[in-house]
Amino acid sequence: MNNLLKYILFLLFSVQFSLFGQLNAPNSDLPGEDGKDTTIAVPNEFYNTLDNMLHSWIIQRSEKSNCRTSEIPLNISDSIYKMRLSKMPCVMEMPFNNTVRSFIELYTVRKRQQLEYMMGMSDYYFPIFEQVLNANKLPLELRNLPIIESALNATAISRVGAAGLWQFMIPTGRMYGLEVNSIIDERLDPIKSTYAAARFLKDLFSMYGDWHLVIAAYNCGPGNVNKAIRRSGGKRDYWSIYPYLPAETRGYVPIFIAANYSMHYAAQHNICKAKVKMPIVTDTIVVHEKIHFEQISTVLNIPVEQIRLLNPQYRKDIIPGNIKPYALCLPLNYANGFFEKYKEIVNYKADTLLNNRREETEILLVQKPVLSNENKSRTIYHTVKRGQTLSYIANKYGVSLTKLKKTNGLRKSNIKPGQKLKIVK
Repeated sequence: MNNLLKYILFLLFSVQFSLFGQLNAPNSDLPGEDGKDTTIAVPNEFYNTLDNMLHSWIIQRSEKSNCRTSEIPLNISDSIYKMRLSKMPCVMEMPFNNTVRSFIELYTVRKRQQLEYMMGMSDYYFPIFEQVLNANKLPLELRNLPIIESALNATAISRVGAAGLWQFMIPTGRMYGLEVNSIIDERLDPIKSTYAAARFLKDLFSMYGDWHLVIAAYNCGPGNVNKAIRRSGGKRDYWSIYPYLPAETRGYVPIFIAANYSMHYAAQHNICKAKVKMPIVTDTIVVHEKIHFEQISTVLNIPVEQIRLLNPQYRKDIIPGNIKPYALCLPLNYANGFFEKYKEIVNYKADTLLNNRREETEILLVQKPVLSNENKSRTIYHTVKRGQTLSYIANKYGVSLTKLKKTNGLRKSNIKPGQKLKIVK
């Protein structure tokens, strides 16, 4: 990649901040040119994302696993962690240190319930991620990035507006072809956002050639990574520039390693996937008309929440197929019913749900009343008094001197006391 393209990518990517780097924690500043800082700041939003997933519609209808989740294996030695990490089938390095250990224990001890549910959700989302990552020749372990970013919640929105499984900001999402407006937000589309994320990650790898630096840049932006490289004396290894990165980003790669470990070795920690009732087999239908989710839900007898779950990109529950063709994802067992009852769906409460917006309006003009001929003008007679001039009389009645002279047939402005003047207003 030439230097110009790298510079352009740097400018564009600087607007993308993920769950950690997008927050301005008090201790997130980079250390001085000669200073080092090894503190790690994990924003509250990271924990909030994990906890909020427990309140989602699909999770509340899920069933916990039957394995012995209450039995938490303790006192796992560092050597076991190192051995397990070394045996993971990964292209990306998965080294071990105390920070990695602390995040492994976060997932496997303190947030083990959330890990169960994320494992259940992964049956639906991971095949999407893996297909796209594999098509782009990217490491499959990147499928765990949304574990950190959104806890596999497709509708997750951060305080600063990053959205979706991959937590795209609006400018970066649009740069990678995602449509964002009042009706559509394709950052929430699991498939389209994954394709955008794959292209984003490929572009970052072309800049750094190191996956840990790519992960760091995905989090805090290339600008902060480039500063850290410069302050480290030009080193291009994540662990070498680690002390010079923002505090939140120092925890990002270790928690990525921990997420990969926890998803891979959950069984060794007595954690089994929850029974999340996501429809694994779905069908995608191209819609060419404007349709409301309530129309589909009522006619096909499918919960509207399930339609939203599979189609989170439609912000107002409306598919604007009248503008251009859009995709609708439904469980396979409902797809045939959609085609069979298509007209019924389109017509159901159409006037109430969809056709209640005016396409054209008329501006009503209020006409001024037309005056009759006798009311169009008003005639006044004035008797000239001593000392009055024609100009004075014209000003008094608000008429022009020219009009006053013309009305009275005067060629000059000479008048005399007792003379009657006709004034037409």
